[in-house]
Amino acid sequence: QVKLVESGGGSVQAGGSLNLSCAATGNIVRFCMAWFRQAPGREREFLGNIDPDKTAYYADSVKGRFTISRDYVKKTVSLQMDSLRPEDTAMYFCAARPRACWVNPSSFDYDYWGQGTQVTVSS
Repeated sequence: QVKLVESGGGSVQAGGSLNLSCAATGNIVRFCMAWFRQAPGREREFLGNIDPDKTAYYADSVKGRFTISRDYVKKTVSLQMDSLRPEDTAMYFCAARPRACWVNPSSFDYDYWGQGTQVTVSS
Protein backbone atom coordinates (compact mmCIF):
# COMPACT_ATOMS: atom_id res chain seq x y z
CA GLN A 1 0.00 0.00 0.00
CA VAL A 2 3.05 2.23 0.35
CA LYS A 3 5.29 2.47 -2.70
CA LEU A 4 8.46 4.48 -3.14
CA VAL A 5 10.07 5.56 -6.40
CA GLU A 6 13.46 7.29 -6.61
CA SER A 7 14.53 9.60 -9.40
CA GLY A 8 17.19 12.18 -10.17
CA GLY A 9 20.26 9.98 -10.44
CA GLY A 10 22.89 10.50 -13.09
CA SER A 11 26.55 11.07 -13.80
CA VAL A 12 28.47 14.05 -12.44
CA GLN A 13 32.09 15.07 -11.98
CA ALA A 14 33.75 15.19 -8.59
CA GLY A 15 32.79 18.34 -6.73
CA GLY A 16 29.44 18.55 -8.45
CA SER A 17 25.92 18.34 -7.08
CA LEU A 18 22.87 16.19 -7.61
CA ASN A 19 19.36 16.18 -6.18
CA LEU A 20 17.48 12.92 -5.71
CA SER A 21 13.76 12.63 -5.11
CA CYS A 22 11.68 9.87 -3.56
CA ALA A 23 8.01 9.98 -4.52
CA ALA A 24 5.60 8.10 -2.28
CA THR A 25 2.15 6.66 -2.77
CA GLY A 26 0.06 5.88 0.28
CA ASN A 27 -0.06 7.75 3.56
CA ILE A 28 3.45 8.41 4.89
CA VAL A 29 2.58 11.33 7.18
CA ARG A 30 3.59 9.37 10.29
CA PHE A 31 6.58 7.65 8.66
CA CYS A 32 10.29 7.98 9.18
CA MET A 33 11.88 8.34 5.73
CA ALA A 34 15.49 7.38 5.07
CA TRP A 35 18.15 7.28 2.36
CA PHE A 36 20.63 4.45 1.84
CA ARG A 37 23.20 3.63 -0.84
CA GLN A 38 24.90 0.46 -2.00
CA ALA A 39 27.89 -0.06 -4.26
CA PRO A 40 28.65 -3.45 -5.90
CA GLY A 41 30.22 -5.84 -3.41
CA ARG A 42 29.50 -3.59 -0.45
CA GLU A 43 26.85 -3.57 2.25
CA ARG A 44 23.95 -1.16 2.11
CA GLU A 45 25.00 2.05 3.84
CA PHE A 46 22.74 4.33 5.86
CA LEU A 47 22.99 7.98 4.82
CA GLY A 48 20.35 9.73 6.88
CA ASN A 49 16.68 9.97 7.74
CA ILE A 50 13.98 12.49 8.50
CA ASP A 51 11.15 12.34 11.02
CA PRO A 52 7.52 13.41 10.52
CA ASP A 53 8.40 16.72 12.20
CA LYS A 54 11.20 17.19 9.62
CA THR A 55 14.03 16.63 12.09
CA ALA A 56 16.89 15.07 10.13
CA TYR A 57 19.83 12.89 11.12
CA TYR A 58 22.92 12.20 8.98
CA ALA A 59 25.66 9.61 8.92
CA ASP A 60 29.16 10.97 9.50
CA SER A 61 30.19 10.00 5.97
CA VAL A 62 27.83 12.54 4.40
CA LYS A 63 27.22 15.07 7.16
CA GLY A 64 27.75 18.59 5.86
CA ARG A 65 27.50 17.52 2.21
CA PHE A 66 24.05 15.91 1.97
CA THR A 67 20.71 17.39 3.02
CA ILE A 68 17.41 15.56 3.46
CA SER A 69 14.06 17.33 3.25
CA ARG A 70 10.43 16.30 2.91
CA ASP A 71 7.38 17.87 1.32
CA TYR A 72 4.00 16.72 2.64
CA VAL A 73 2.08 18.34 -0.20
CA LYS A 74 4.08 16.64 -2.96
CA LYS A 75 4.60 13.53 -0.80
CA THR A 76 8.27 13.49 -1.65
CA VAL A 77 11.56 13.19 0.22
CA SER A 78 14.65 14.78 -1.31
CA LEU A 79 18.36 14.16 -0.96
CA GLN A 80 20.47 17.13 -2.00
CA MET A 81 24.07 16.01 -2.56
CA ASP A 82 26.89 18.53 -2.80
CA SER A 83 30.68 18.21 -3.08
CA LEU A 84 30.31 14.74 -4.56
CA ARG A 85 33.27 12.36 -4.55
CA PRO A 86 34.02 9.26 -6.65
CA GLU A 87 33.40 7.11 -3.56
CA ASP A 88 29.81 8.39 -3.53
CA THR A 89 29.17 6.29 -6.64
CA ALA A 90 26.40 3.81 -5.78
CA MET A 91 22.76 2.93 -6.15
CA TYR A 92 20.73 5.22 -3.92
CA PHE A 93 17.56 3.97 -2.23
CA CYS A 94 14.83 5.59 -0.20
CA ALA A 95 13.18 3.64 2.60
CA ALA A 96 10.36 4.10 5.07
CA ARG A 97 9.04 2.82 8.36
CA PRO A 98 5.67 3.65 9.99
CA ARG A 99 7.13 5.00 13.22
CA ALA A 100 9.58 7.58 14.54
CA CYS A 101 13.16 7.51 13.28
CA TRP A 102 15.22 7.51 16.50
CA VAL A 103 18.36 7.38 14.33
CA ASN A 104 17.73 3.78 13.09
CA PRO A 105 20.81 3.33 10.84
CA SER A 106 20.11 -0.34 10.10
CA SER A 107 18.32 -1.38 6.93
CA PHE A 108 16.52 -4.00 9.04
CA ASP A 109 14.47 -1.21 10.63
CA TYR A 110 12.76 -0.16 7.39
CA ASP A 111 9.72 -1.85 5.91
CA TYR A 112 9.37 -0.20 2.50
CA TRP A 113 11.99 0.36 -0.21
CA GLY A 114 12.23 1.97 -3.60
CA GLN A 115 13.97 0.41 -6.61
CA GLY A 116 16.95 2.74 -6.45
CA THR A 117 18.55 5.31 -8.73
CA GLN A 118 22.16 5.20 -9.92
CA VAL A 119 24.62 7.94 -9.04
CA THR A 120 28.02 7.94 -10.72
CA VAL A 121 30.74 10.43 -9.77
CA SER A 122 33.79 10.65 -12.01
CA SER A 123 37.16 12.14 -11.13
